[in-house]
Amino acid sequence: MQELSLKYGCNPNQKPARVFMNDGGELPIKVLNGRPGYINLLDALNAWQLVSELKEATGNVAATSFKHVSPAGAAIGSPLTDIEKKIYWAEDMGDLSPLASAYVRARGADRMSSFGDFIALSDTCDKDTARFIQREVSDGIIAPGYEKEALDILKSKKKGNYCILEIDPEYTPAPIEHKQVFGITFEQGRNDYRIDRSVLSNIVTVKKELPEQACLDLMLALIVLKYTQSNSVAYAKGGQAIGIGAGQQSRIHCTRLAGNKADNWFLRQCPKVLSLPFLDDVRRPDRDNAIDCYIGENSDDVLRDGAWQRVFKTRPDALSPDEKAVWLSHNTGVSLGSDAFFPFSDNIDRAVKSGVSYIAEPGGSVRDADVISSCDDYGLVMCFTGMRLFHH
Repeated sequence: MQELSLKYGCNPNQKPARVFMNDGGELPIKVLNGRPGYINLLDALNAWQLVSELKEATGNVAATSFKHVSPAGAAIGSPLTDIEKKIYWAEDMGDLSPLASAYVRARGADRMSSFGDFIALSDTCDKDTARFIQREVSDGIIAPGYEKEALDILKSKKKGNYCILEIDPEYTPAPIEHKQVFGITFEQGRNDYRIDRSVLSNIVTVKKELPEQACLDLMLALIVLKYTQSNSVAYAKGGQAIGIGAGQQSRIHCTRLAGNKADNWFLRQCPKVLSLPFLDDVRRPDRDNAIDCYIGENSDDVLRDGAWQRVFKTRPDALSPDEKAVWLSHNTGVSLGSDAFFPFSDNIDRAVKSGVSYIAEPGGSVRDADVISSCDDYGLVMCFTGMRLFHH
């Protein structure tokens, strides 16, 4: 297939729309089911690059959940803990394959943002992964292959219209890429910067110890940032992104946004949240919405009379600010990546509040010394990668 016609571009008024190879060659993707849209393909192709690079860097199968050309979550295939199975709505799934676990974790870190996502898998989609995807709200998937049973399961989604793409894993794009804005063609070298353990070798803080898990998490955070709309910051722990802040004009706003998401991820594990008395017939997306309100600043939206009866069997007590603070103080060992340097130490102050112990950023600010000093005051480990990761 050399060309694929699309229904429309980013919006219904943007016609005609298509994707094709400028050199007249074959597209590296096949449409196995459904009909992809313009944004679906932008998500799919960025997401595939992320998971393929994440697998190469860590040696583990990987998955990502994409929305509007940025990842909502990404993870490698570590086994799910009992608490993760509960907060990711996977308790009834039994033992899952590493690839299925990777997607459950990728989607689960920020289920609000992952609603209606486009999925990318580093490896052939198996039955376990397809079974979990089948029951979630998702627009489509891209993978290098599909087991027959998995493909049959996925084809049953969305009344048979679920978008399923297969990509050639051997495809290598041209070293020069182009895009048009306002009728003007832009040209640049493709960002083929390789992220591996070597980018973490320049540790600039007094504290130098970087455990293996922190190395994995920092590489994951940096690879996530490579395919996240800038400015961007990512928090990671245990082989998954737990908070991603994308597309903010201010670095501190990225750090706050991603930190708030990381806090929400950890608050979902609080015993008081785990024991919320949901009605039996409340759907998973509605439970996600209710939990997000309950742990947020507007808990009355779900706890007031007339509201709580729609989701809970009995009215739960509110989660107080003090209870939140005590619970969040237990979240430690978090890794943080930034796609550009931190210009002020206020980013470090905010990161520490979400349990950050390890940081990777390019360095190069006139205030690097202040930022390093702040890390030393908190006893953090920070690496300067020397490479900015802007993505637009």
